[in-house]
Amino acid sequence: MCTSGEAVLTDGRPVTLRAVSYDDPVARRLVARVQQEYVTRYGGPDEAVVDPGEFEPPAGLFLVACVDGVPAGCGAWRAHAPGVAEVKRVYVEPAFRRRGLAQLLMAALEDSAAAAGHRAVVLNSGPRQPEALGLYAALGYAPVPGYGVYADSPGAVFLGRELAAREDPPWAS
Repeated sequence: MCTSGEAVLTDGRPVTLRAVSYDDPVARRLVARVQQEYVTRYGGPDEAVVDPGEFEPPAGLFLVACVDGVPAGCGAWRAHAPGVAEVKRVYVEPAFRRRGLAQLLMAALEDSAAAAGHRAVVLNSGPRQPEALGLYAALGYAPVPGYGVYADSPGAVFLGRELAAREDPPWAS
């Protein structure tokens, strides 16, 4: 259950961002939903190896976004290389899409990664996620070299951007 507002959707509803463990029951449900989205779009789940401990502060962060007390989305980052964080598991439930929640999640992830000392973020996506690719382009993400399990996969999209130094966001403590 989420309890306090920190941001507002384009429809005026407050959003609560809460840092949780990757193993938190709400996080597990949202990760299962994003994995099902990958199955629907690509025929299988994301095969990148994920250690839940990589998303524990200060090395990483897993955020759950709630709207009206309902888990509406999630996103995470983990250390990728010195000074670089990798964004993972950005997902918005269908009922909450197209209201600015993904942008709020990305801003929160970037803010917290910058506050943790990272100077850049990277992520990977694919051509069957045009909404995500449009969001990342609008946020200033540009192509970066491939990495990980999908480094040589045809169609895999690798993006990144530099981060400005930021102060600790409320959900990072």
